[in-house]
Amino acid sequence: MSKKQFRFGVTSIGAPTAKMWKEKVTRTEELGYSTLLIPDHFIEQIATIPALMSAASLTSSLRVGSIVCSNDFRHPILLAKEAATIDMLSGGRFELGIGAGWLKSEYDAIGIPFDTPGTRVARLEEAVQVIKSYFKGDQVIFEGKYYQINSEKGLESIPVPVQKPHPPILIGGGGKRMLTLAAREADIIGLALRTSALGTGPDPADIATTINQKIEWIKQAAGNRYNDLEIHIQTWAVMITDDRESSAKLLGKQFPLPPEILLNLPYLLIGSADEIIEQIEKYRESYGISYYSIFEQYQEDFAPVVAYLSSK
Repeated sequence: MSKKQFRFGVTSIGAPTAKMWKEKVTRTEELGYSTLLIPDHFIEQIATIPALMSAASLTSSLRVGSIVCSNDFRHPILLAKEAATIDMLSGGRFELGIGAGWLKSEYDAIGIPFDTPGTRVARLEEAVQVIKSYFKGDQVIFEGKYYQINSEKGLESIPVPVQKPHPPILIGGGGKRMLTLAAREADIIGLALRTSALGTGPDPADIATTINQKIEWIKQAAGNRYNDLEIHIQTWAVMITDDRESSAKLLGKQFPLPPEILLNLPYLLIGSADEIIEQIEKYRESYGISYYSIFEQYQEDFAPVVAYLSSK
């Protein structure tokens, strides 16, 4: 894989007032972050799509993106139209993150079936094809198991995105099937832990699957596309500290893993600014990871790392 320039995003769940949201968004841009990212859940956050459009309108260079839209919560034509609209109105600053959905409690809360992982991923595979077809601006004719679309019956692909051939698509995953799908269809691949089939969250057992193995799955599926892909990590936590070992032990209360494992996971950035810079550079060399997003509570502490690495 050709070495990609580093870039960094901030993942936010929003703010309680419009004034606080504006301050948060503009501060993210001031600190030099590349992207503001918003998850897609029904708990503890503002609505993804309107918040991203708001963030784009409040800034001039900051990119905005979903991390990630749950496919089961929107019809793919609706999501494609919303994504294209944000991309057009922002002047080409949108990144579309999309996933199969994983949190069963949300499905239960809104009364939709939480299907098997295989069904949800298969539905996502079709959705990505539909979305890409819409982005082309042509008529969408699609006959799948889960989606049937016929533009001739009353659908126009308006607007079309500014970015060509389409806004970057981010698909994350931890298991072989999701990473294979991402390698074939996405522009940005989010390395993550595989989620539990029960819909309770990340599966701790997936720690046993090495990052090298996941990269190998991506390489096999991507083929000639591999050099063009951007590898992303949504970090779990950032700790700026002069005592990595003690901090790892502290994090062990939140992430029940031995410190020696926590200190070597790219999902956790622990150490002084210089040590974290060294970690990030090592992970790019070893795995090709060049795009990190950190949760909003860490953005001020992490800013010196962003300032140093963003141009490298």
